[in-house]
Amino acid sequence: MKVTMTVNGKSMSGDAEGRTLLSTFLREELGLTGTHIGCDTSQCGACTVHVNGKQVKSCTMFAAEADGAEVATIEGQANADGSLNVIQQAFQDHHGLQCGFCTPGMVMAAASLLEQNPKPTEADIRHHLEGNICRCTGYHNIVKAILAASGQEVPAVAAE
Repeated sequence: MKVTMTVNGKSMSGDAEGRTLLSTFLREELGLTGTHIGCDTSQCGACTVHVNGKQVKSCTMFAAEADGAEVATIEGQANADGSLNVIQQAFQDHHGLQCGFCTPGMVMAAASLLEQNPKPTEADIRHHLEGNICRCTGYHNIVKAILAASGQEVPAVAAE
């Protein structure tokens, strides 16, 4: 079947079987490989995108379900001139990544959180990120990065 969606503001189409996951469609059919596939079981959050403004793990949705939808991926997060947006820059400035595998999902989750709650507390951030797993950083610098992206002071983040 032909699937058409608006991805990062551009109309895009591709072919998909009924069982094709959105994550696979984005990567293999549309060439948007920033959406990572980490577990295929909805546990890790590396495949997080926004569909019609809602945070979604794209491995839990069929491409056909996104037909006609507005989809935002990590590739669409940069500023129009290609520079890093405030969240991406904060992740860089506060060392919120190590291997980088979880980073696209973390950035997309952070964008969703900051859209809903522009000034989240550390507890708010940790709660929101419960569906995103990072095996490298211990989350402290990710939390710092999101606090910084929200324009708040970045205190020492407590170990948990």
